[in-house]
Amino acid sequence: MSTKKRILFIAHEMSPYLELTEYANMVNKMAIKSNEAGLEVRVIMPRFGIINERRHRLHEVVRLSGINIVIDNDDYPLIIKVASLPSARLQVYFLDNEDYFKRKAVFNDENEQFYDDNAARAVFFCKGALETVKKFGWPPDIIHCSGWMTALVPMYLKTAYKKEPVFAHSKVVYSLEPNSFKEKLGPTFVKKATISNQIKEKDIEPYKEGTNAALNRGAAKYADAIVVAGEKADKKLVEELKGEKGKIILPYKKDNEDLADYLQLYNQLMGK
Repeated sequence: MSTKKRILFIAHEMSPYLELTEYANMVNKMAIKSNEAGLEVRVIMPRFGIINERRHRLHEVVRLSGINIVIDNDDYPLIIKVASLPSARLQVYFLDNEDYFKRKAVFNDENEQFYDDNAARAVFFCKGALETVKKFGWPPDIIHCSGWMTALVPMYLKTAYKKEPVFAHSKVVYSLEPNSFKEKLGPTFVKKATISNQIKEKDIEPYKEGTNAALNRGAAKYADAIVVAGEKADKKLVEELKGEKGKIILPYKKDNEDLADYLQLYNQLMGK
């Protein structure tokens, strides 16, 4: 049995597969750096339709596929694909679904309109990522979430998945990135995001406005540590978080090539 510590990155973008912001490259670097430091690393991201399966050599993992993700009483099949990250011996898993990820765009249609179902897509991805880890039977010591689409994961881990043995010792890190959309996730967001009767109204309260800022606020509330990932990240929220007992905050650094402070944060959370 492996004695390596395990880190799972959940992100909605990562170089070289999808680059929406400069943070895609940061996720790539963090995964590789963690791998080089001796951690066992896996990455989970959505298989958006613009990701080229042939170029990146994605193939379906039949033994993992076949899970159905229930959102607001509707079943959606989860297809899991995998690729090896170039220049690193680590696996990247892509979550796919015909309804949510086949379209050849990410968050906005050809008229630059925010998709009406982005709320459901985010819920599907967050729940799907955690169900995939359960299917792995691979208990992560650290779960590092990047991008607004991952924002429900910290709350889910502290509520709906609180008693799951695979997550019993997991610590959650959330990268607080600058806001990237101005729309709201819509009036049904809270209902769709309430995936379990273990999630109470007060648990989902920080997210209820469905804005990018609200998603960040909710994720930051439930995460064990926050990485400030950009000069334009919500400074007011960072100041509020500083007042929370036990919350670890890693300040933004413009020149952060070696990522040593990230590894130090992971080790701190793992009690090393």
